Amino acid sequence: GGREAQDDRYQRFLTVVRCVRKWAKARGLYSNKMGYWGGVNINIAVALTVQLYPRAAPASLLRKFFLVFKKWRWPNPIMLTETRDAGYGLPVWNPQHVQNARQVAPMITPAYPAMNSTLSVSRQTLQILHEEFCRGFQIVDKLWKQSEANPTAKLNWDELFEPSDFFINYPHYLSLCIVGPTQADAQAWAGFVESRFRKLVSDMLGRSLPLSKIQLWPKKFEFFIADKAALVTAAQRRNCITYFVGFQVDLLRMRGKQLNIELQMHNFRDWELSRFQPLVPGMDVMAKCFKVKELPKIVFEGMYEGGKLTAMKKRRQIRDADPKRQERKRLAKLQALKAKMAEIQRKKEEELEKDKEVDESVDKKRKLEETDDGEPEKDAKLIKTEATETDGPVKEESENQDKEEKEEADLLANAIDVIQSEELTREEAEAERAKLLEGGFQAEDEDYVYEEDDDADYIGRDAIRASLVNEPNPATEKKSTVDKRSLPLEKEEVEVLRKVGYTVVSDDDAVVVGGDVVLPWRKPFPNDDITSKTGASNQMKNIRIKFRTKFDIVELDTHGNVIDKGDDDFMPSLKWTGRRGGFEFKLGERGLGYYRTGKKVVVPSNTTY
Repeated sequence: GGREAQDDRYQRFLTVVRCVRKWAKARGLYSNKMGYWGGVNINIAVALTVQLYPRAAPASLLRKFFLVFKKWRWPNPIMLTETRDAGYGLPVWNPQHVQNARQVAPMITPAYPAMNSTLSVSRQTLQILHEEFCRGFQIVDKLWKQSEANPTAKLNWDELFEPSDFFINYPHYLSLCIVGPTQADAQAWAGFVESRFRKLVSDMLGRSLPLSKIQLWPKKFEFFIADKAALVTAAQRRNCITYFVGFQVDLLRMRGKQLNIELQMHNFRDWELSRFQPLVPGMDVMAKCFKVKELPKIVFEGMYEGGKLTAMKKRRQIRDADPKRQERKRLAKLQALKAKMAEIQRKKEEELEKDKEVDESVDKKRKLEETDDGEPEKDAKLIKTEATETDGPVKEESENQDKEEKEEADLLANAIDVIQSEELTREEAEAERAKLLEGGFQAEDEDYVYEEDDDADYIGRDAIRASLVNEPNPATEKKSTVDKRSLPLEKEEVEVLRKVGYTVVSDDDAVVVGGDVVLPWRKPFPNDDITSKTGASNQMKNIRIKFRTKFDIVELDTHGNVIDKGDDDFMPSLKWTGRRGGFEFKLGERGLGYYRTGKKVVVPSNTTY
């Protein structure tokens, strides 16, 4: 019974392995040297699933396979057995080692010596693997629910093994053409370059460029795809292999409008490809960038029945089905409708205003016609002359009255402003205002005598007002009562201002306001004595001029423009000097140098003033 159970489990294991391998090849995930899973990795992963669910059917095992690796918490290692050291001196994988702790998705072999079989997997390729695991689980789980609802129904597994939409999933592509002088040299050279592609894609392009996603398609095309201006021989065109890389730019981290990969390709040739021995002249890797609509038709053959035309239609359908894109289109359509409605409303308002103006003009014209028809011209002239004769004296009296009222209003306003400036309460301010209206501000003193006068209410330019005011006598230094009627109106205003707290200086007083103030530059220095021992004043110290505005010292070129020395967000450099944290080396709007990642480029002015 145990032997039969083992054979049955092994057959179920083989069935699931074949399905997973077919799925990985169709989705572009079957290549260990390109950073994905190979045959050994798939066998270990399916074996772990069989260990976890030993009695499950093949279909259920396939569903559990996608479920386990969809929710697997990397970088926890996948281990079928515990590692052990047999004592033969070979290195055994240990999670405590520093290099092993940095591995992204370790999968440990069960036999001695235990080692990581997925050392080439990077964060970029792990992102692609996780997305495909989620897609596979979604499809298989849907089929499992259909079988639970109707056990006799026939399930369609074609959707799981559909070819990948790699050539329509990305907006930009990069072709890498490997050429060699002869067929033998090209084969050896291609094998070496293929093993280094993962470093170019994951380490150089994926880390140094503002990319949100990058994927290397592991299937090769045996034809020449490169720039038309490339200088290649006929032998190199025959002995060539081309790979494609799809990438998506992160617009939030992008600086400028161009993405330059020349530096990365130069470093890839110098640091990685130069290790190949013997390096024969004619061995090279040529790169060329494409947009999705510029891809050659030959890459779509074998993947879509209708070729590139069918692929572009499918891409359009996928984009239209995107919920985010649908929401953006809906908002844009709504904004367009709102703008259109606002324009229609504006036009209606303009038409209403025009109609209103036309109606007003018609009414005015009609009234003028009625007045012209009822009165002759002679009577109109006579009435006009009589009106001018009678309005003359009335107009002069009204002007004098307005002038007097204006003077009284100014005086009253000045007094009210003074009262308010003394921060009085509302009740006190009202009382002072009432007092002012009754008789003005008068001195409340013992020597004050009030006399009634019928002419006190008359106010004019040189008029007098019946009241007494106290004025100090400089000879006796006592207050004396002065008849206010003997004062002109100007002095009366002066008295009112003095009572409310203002200091009034007359023209007769020879007083210079601020004349006793010592100016700051005439004051002595704090550390200097006013006079020396001999009585003579000390000489002034050296005076330095300090500008309030800070001026930058800049360096100019031969054309008189300011040379950009860099700042916190940009460091100019004519060549690569190594990695710097938070910066990326590229040719941007401010020239070649290190730009701060995720920071908007602000080009300073190169003009001096």
